[in-house]
Amino acid sequence: MIPRRLFPTLTAALAESPAVALLGPRQVGKTTLAFEVAKARRSVYLDLESEADRAKLSEPELYLPRHEDKLVILDEIQRTPQLFRSLRGLIDAGRRRGRGKGRFLVLGSASIDLLKQSSESLAGRIRYLELASLDAGEAGGARLDALWLRGGFPESLLAASDGHSLRWRTDFIRTYLERDIPQIGPRIPAETLRRLWTMLAHQQGGLLNAAALARALAVDGKTVASYLDLLVDLLLARRLAPWHGNVRKRLVKSPKVYIRDSGLVHAPLGIADREALLAHPVSGGSWEGMAIESLIASAPAGAEAYFFRTAAGAEIDLLLKLPGRRKPWAIEIKRGLAPQLERGFHLACDAVRPERRLVVYGGAERFPLAEGVEALAVTDLCAQLSAA
Repeated sequence: MIPRRLFPTLTAALAESPAVALLGPRQVGKTTLAFEVAKARRSVYLDLESEADRAKLSEPELYLPRHEDKLVILDEIQRTPQLFRSLRGLIDAGRRRGRGKGRFLVLGSASIDLLKQSSESLAGRIRYLELASLDAGEAGGARLDALWLRGGFPESLLAASDGHSLRWRTDFIRTYLERDIPQIGPRIPAETLRRLWTMLAHQQGGLLNAAALARALAVDGKTVASYLDLLVDLLLARRLAPWHGNVRKRLVKSPKVYIRDSGLVHAPLGIADREALLAHPVSGGSWEGMAIESLIASAPAGAEAYFFRTAAGAEIDLLLKLPGRRKPWAIEIKRGLAPQLERGFHLACDAVRPERRLVVYGGAERFPLAEGVEALAVTDLCAQLSAA
């Protein structure tokens, strides 16, 4: 098992809160992480996709009090969202008996219904944590090329071959689009979602143009926005907002859109190996997306992420505003081993006046690139952010 950065945070959350919701896409490692936590305490695991386990909870007020002294792990909680009402009463009753912490660990996809049910029923009793796919800081420098090509889903990253990994990701996307999303969210034709996914992959890291996507899908702009909202809610896509600081420039106002896992970018495009990836037009946007996801995942809780772009072309790929800091870190992302800075980066930094100016590139050495600008590997910056 590759150690997950979230493990100590999850352990601390269970020590402080009656219930913790661990949210993330399927196959991202939620159940494995839950079992790691359960090794240190008495626990009971229920898979709510299993009819037998769902039958045990047909009367939750009778079954769950029998395990009041254990951590109860409820996997795929979105299958039985009505359980949240029962958990509220059980948590409050347990508090009165001095059992107020670490009662329930619920795992599930970050669906709209899941968030709605839990926020209505467990307000003040639940803490939300997000588990994304493995990032560069977790995978390490030795696996960085494989992470870029295959993405961070454990089954894909650790597959026996690139071909095996590609087949896994292709099946994963098909299953998500055809089976899981219709169960979790609104009924959307699988073919429409597949076309949208492929278009987003081709435009990885591009500015959102809802009108162009709507024309290509033969739907209206509001419908495209709702589709994208669903992918964001499921932690499969990210809208990176433009910087909104007090800058007297004509700023780009559209967000940039990324598929959050680089392997899920490459699968619909048929990119099977590193050579094909290096030759593909999406390679720059794919590398940028992988780095951005890794850096955001490594940043302290409460960090805010933006990009900066003016109508005149001044641009910063990622602005990270860390908690308690007045000024953001400006991060430029380059794929090559000999990074070069464009004039637009310096102009953007003059406007934003960041605390630090950094360039993440494809090499391993750390060195000054220009006055006040440092170049370093993505894994090194992940380590710095984790320690911040």
